[in-house]
Amino acid sequence: MVEAGVERVSDGIHTEPGLSKDKAYRLNLVCVGSGSARLEFVPAKAGTEASVPCDESVVQQRITGDKPVRINVDGAKGSTGVIAWQIDAL
Repeated sequence: MVEAGVERVSDGIHTEPGLSKDKAYRLNLVCVGSGSARLEFVPAKAGTEASVPCDESVVQQRITGDKPVRINVDGAKGSTGVIAWQIDAL
């Protein structure tokens, strides 16, 4: 495990994990509550944005440590609950 946490949907997740160059990682997200959240990477990478429903479904995203990256997960207007996340090295 590289990093993990739990945040309120209204607060979102905003992290800059220290990823090793050319190493692969898996980001797991789960939102419990109502509504949805939006996953975004900065800088943006093609095909990496995703919707995260707050219905206890697990959303996975594979990422590669090639440049510093910021991970943002923001709740949609009116969404409530918590978002749990974990980054694992593969």
